[in-house]
Amino acid sequence: MEILFENSHIAVCIKPVGLDSEQEAPQALKAILGGSFFPVHRLDKNVSGVMVYARTAAAAAALSKAIQDGSMVKEYVARVHGNPPSQGDWEDFLFKDSHKNKVFVVKTERKGVKKARLEFVRLTDEQPALVRIRLHTGRSHQIRVQFSSRGYPLVGDHKYGARDDSPAPMLFSCALTFPLFGQEMHFEALPEWASQ
Repeated sequence: MEILFENSHIAVCIKPVGLDSEQEAPQALKAILGGSFFPVHRLDKNVSGVMVYARTAAAAAALSKAIQDGSMVKEYVARVHGNPPSQGDWEDFLFKDSHKNKVFVVKTERKGVKKARLEFVRLTDEQPALVRIRLHTGRSHQIRVQFSSRGYPLVGDHKYGARDDSPAPMLFSCALTFPLFGQEMHFEALPEWASQ
């Protein structure tokens, strides 16, 4: 696991595909750095990218507050099938079917339905297209569902309609920006498949 930054309060790493972000990734950090690590946000097991873990209760509280008040900015890159618009700001209602572990776009708000919003820009014209996404809400499978529902499934995302040979969704948490104890922190990385 690659460590991008660490101090007495936090550790920022690139979580690899295949590690659960809430248990296995903190254990991997503990094996490398020692001490305890508290998850404050999550990434799907089959998605990799930049994550921050708290090392103290105070840091965990500060990071959780940043997530709740919207001052933590999460950005992603993805490769998608089809030809999405050059940019967009999408809002949908999402419903998670826990039995199937699958999320669906629905037309109206009802019990169990959550509002989801993201903005994106298309970075390339070639197929599959490379897009950079800013999440405004952190819903389960949000990026995957919002793109797939419009006919742009993520490469490798066989759960949501991709028909290709890629073993995992081409989705990567590429940037995190957040305040911590009066300081603005920013971390960024890109996977090989996103280099232009």
